[in-house]
Amino acid sequence: MSTVLPIAGNREVGRAALRLLAADRPAVAALISFSSLAALAGLGAPWLLGRVIDTVSAGGGVAAVDRLALGVLACAVLQTLLARVALGIGYRFGERTAARIREGFLRRALDLPASVVERVPSGDLAARGSTDVDAVATTLRDVLPKVFIGFVQVVFILVAVLAIDPLLGFSGLLGLSGIWFCVRWYLSRARDAYLAEGAANSRLAEELSATTSGARTVEAFGLARQRLDAGAAAITETRRTRLATLALRTVFFPLVEASYVVPTVLTLLIGGLFYIDGRVTLGVVAATVLYLRQLVNPLDTILLWVEQLQSSIASFARIEGLGSIPAPQTGAPVAVMPPRDDRIEVRGVRYAYETGRDVLHDVDLTVRPGERLAVVGLSGAGKSTLGRLLAGVDRPSAGSVTVGGVPIADLPPDQLRRQVVLVTQEHHVFRESLRANLMVAAPDDRLRQALATVGADWADDLDRDLGEHPLDGAQAQQLALARVLLADPHTVILDEATALLDPTAARTAERALAAVLHERTVIAIAHRLQTAHDADRVAVMDDGRIIELGTHDELVAAGGPYAALWRSWHHTPSVRG
Repeated sequence: MSTVLPIAGNREVGRAALRLLAADRPAVAALISFSSLAALAGLGAPWLLGRVIDTVSAGGGVAAVDRLALGVLACAVLQTLLARVALGIGYRFGERTAARIREGFLRRALDLPASVVERVPSGDLAARGSTDVDAVATTLRDVLPKVFIGFVQVVFILVAVLAIDPLLGFSGLLGLSGIWFCVRWYLSRARDAYLAEGAANSRLAEELSATTSGARTVEAFGLARQRLDAGAAAITETRRTRLATLALRTVFFPLVEASYVVPTVLTLLIGGLFYIDGRVTLGVVAATVLYLRQLVNPLDTILLWVEQLQSSIASFARIEGLGSIPAPQTGAPVAVMPPRDDRIEVRGVRYAYETGRDVLHDVDLTVRPGERLAVVGLSGAGKSTLGRLLAGVDRPSAGSVTVGGVPIADLPPDQLRRQVVLVTQEHHVFRESLRANLMVAAPDDRLRQALATVGADWADDLDRDLGEHPLDGAQAQQLALARVLLADPHTVILDEATALLDPTAARTAERALAAVLHERTVIAIAHRLQTAHDADRVAVMDDGRIIELGTHDELVAAGGPYAALWRSWHHTPSVRG
C-alpha cells in the first residue's frame, strides 16, 4: 500500500518562510533598506513635476523650472541606482535561500524512515525534489526581489498620495479597490488549483518512471497498450489542471489591466472639481495623477508575478510537507542506552502492513551473538517481514524486537547500522566510481580484498565509472556484499542476498562471507536449503509463525515440514542448480 506524501498547510509554510528570512538577516535588512531608499527617490519626481506645473501657472521663470527639472532627473538616476543595488542584493539572497531549500529537502529525504520511502510514490518524491524545488528556486532568484521592491514602492507611493492631499488621494485609492477584489478572487482559487497541478505532475512522473523502469516486463507480457492508456490518463489529468490554472489567469489579468484606468479617471474628475472650487492647485492634481500612474509599474510587477508566486507557494507547501512525515508508530522520545551485547530477542511479535491483516503472529525468537541462523519457508511465509523487523526498518504492531535489551527500531540511524545491516536482492549503484560505491574510505588494498572475498573478479579497476559502465544484477549483489564486509556490523541479515548469483558463485560468496563474518551474527533468509544445512540453527516459517526451530540434523530427524522441504529440494536438481 502506497503512502501519500503530505502537503504543508499555510501556517507551516509561513513559519518555514520566516525561518528562511531569519537565516539571512543581513541580506534582508539590506534589501529592505535599499528598496526603501529607491522608493523614496522615486517619490521626488511626481512632486517636482507638480511644482513645475504650479511654477509655470504662477508665471515663474525658466531658471526655476530648470532647477526643478534637474531635480526630477537626479531623482530618476538615484532611484535607478538604488533599485539596481537592491535587485543585486535580492538575487544573491535568492540564490543562497534556494541552496538552503535544496539542502534541506535532501536532508529530509535522507532522514525519511526506510519503511516510508519504500511506500511513497517515487514519482511524487522525484517531482518534489526536482520540479517543485526548481520552481521555488527560480522564484527566489528572479521573482521575489522584483516583487519585494515593487511592494515597497507601492507602500511609499500610497503614503505620498495621501500626504499630498488626503481627500483627493483617498478618491484615487478608492479606484484601486477593484484590483483588491480581483486579487482576492484569484488567491482564493489559485492555491488549490496549483496544488492540483503539482499532484498531476507527480502522477505523470510516477507513470513515466514505472513504465520506463519496467520496460522489460511491459515488453515480455505485452502490456504496452495498458501502459499507454495509463500514461494518456495521466497526461489528460495534467492537461486539465494546467488549463484550470490558465483559465484563472485569463480572467485575472484582463480585469487587473482594466482596473488600472479607474483611479486615474476618478482623480481627474474629482481633482478637476476641486481645482474649479479652488481647493487644490493644478500641480497637486497633476502630482496625484502621476503618483497613481507610477503605481502601475510596481503593481504590474507584483500582479504579473503573483501567478508565479502562487505556483511557487504551492510547490513550497509540497516541499515543506516532507518535513511533516512522522516516523511510523513513534512513541514518546526516550533516552536510548547503547545495547549491552549483541543478543537479539523477539518476543510476542505481531505485525501488519498499514491497516491490513497481521502477517506475523506471536513470533518468539532468540538469536545468540555469533550465531548463524537460517530462516526458511515457502513464499509469503513472512521471512522478509521478520528480517525487516530484525533490521529496525519497521516496528512491530505488538511485542518487542531488541538487541542487547534495547528496541532495535529506537536506535539512532548511525548506531543502528553499526549494529545491524540488511542486505536484500535490491541494490542501488550510484553513478560514480567503483571506489566511491564501496562507501568506505579505506586503502585500495582493503577495498580490493573485500571485492575478491565475494568473488567479484571483474572489479580490477577501482576508478571504473559505474554510470558509464553499469553492473549487471549479479555484479551489483557482489558489490553490496563487499559493502557489508567493509561496514563490519555486529549482525548481518541476508534476505536472499545471493539469489541473483549462479549457484557456484552463490556458494563461493556464502562461504567467503561465513569465513569473514565468523565472529558476527548472520541471519540468512534463504531459498537455497544448502544455506540452512550450513547454519547453526534453522527457523522454519509458515503463515507468519515460526513452526520449527533447531539444527538441520534435528529438524530432518523430526520428519516435520523442514524435512519435507529438504527432501523436496535435495531430490530436485533444477531447484538446487
